[in-house]
Amino acid sequence: MRNKALDYMALTIAIIGAVNWGLVGFFDFNLVAFLFGSMTWLSRIIYALVGLCGLYLISFYMRTGEVEA
Repeated sequence: MRNKALDYMALTIAIIGAVNWGLVGFFDFNLVAFLFGSMTWLSRIIYALVGLCGLYLISFYMRTGEVEA
């Protein structure tokens, strides 16, 4: 059984992380560091959440062939 709320939350956080990495790559601008400081405890929590969400989203590959009941 899937938890759609968790899926959407993880996807949203991963997208925010991807946008941040895009800003770093294209403009050398780190939005998380700008908003919360460079490697403060809050920014480290945000980076950790993005990483955990990315790991969780790996499970999407295993669920692509599932049939919902």
